[in-house]
Amino acid sequence: MENTGVTSQFELFRKYEIGHELHEAVFRYAEEHGLDWFSSPSHETDVDLLEKCGVGAHKVGSDDAVNIPFLRYLARTGKPIILSTGMSTLEEVRESVAAIKEAGNDKLILLHAITSYPTHPENVNLGAMQTMMEAFPDLDVGYSDHTLNPVASLCAVAMGARVIERHFTYDKAADGPDHMLSADPAEMKWLVDAIRAFEVMKGSGRKEPAASEATTRLNNRKSVVLNRPLKAGDVISAGDISVKRPGTGIEPKHLETLAGRRVIRDLDGDAVLQWGDLA
Repeated sequence: MENTGVTSQFELFRKYEIGHELHEAVFRYAEEHGLDWFSSPSHETDVDLLEKCGVGAHKVGSDDAVNIPFLRYLARTGKPIILSTGMSTLEEVRESVAAIKEAGNDKLILLHAITSYPTHPENVNLGAMQTMMEAFPDLDVGYSDHTLNPVASLCAVAMGARVIERHFTYDKAADGPDHMLSADPAEMKWLVDAIRAFEVMKGSGRKEPAASEATTRLNNRKSVVLNRPLKAGDVISAGDISVKRPGTGIEPKHLETLAGRRVIRDLDGDAVLQWGDLA
């Protein structure tokens, strides 16, 4: 297996397995630093170990996305479940969701994933994430990113992802199958900062002037203005008016209704017309 130093999955898993004591040490460290922690069990005994450690949620890898007996066992813990759905059809996802809910657990998050390491851009298919959003409107849906950079994660957030999973490494050049596609500290910080920036940029969704545009709106928009001075009592003709900046007077949409109106005070040329200037 490339970049691992082993020839089989069994050897790979054996090489990187960690026991109960190390789980406890890692989890306690996370708690001391204010981090939520969880893990990806692959067997019922793993679930039992994590429950003894006080896990707050369970993550299911795509390899177990259709392992219905295992999903039921997990569901009965009552803990939230984050379910990756790589290699799955929509119907298979429906079956897994139903099994978890039937076991009495509706605290479920679905992650669109492509189980290719790395995933190339043409295979990302973020539209499938949106398909799951439509199919499961009662569930949060996100994206598990196995691409070589964080662009897909940011795109997923822009498309509505509620959760992002991205592998993390201390060194992209380290031995192992995941390091090259994982985010190092600098990349992870960039991604988190970018997502937080997007959350601010997304705004309210209402199409209205921003508070920061208040002055610009007045200065940059246009109003109906006089082309020549008028005396009180003069009648405005079409040739007397045009549209210029600023936007502090009668709006241009009223231009054609003003011919024939009488002014009630003396006005200079280029005066910005106000409704109060007219009889």
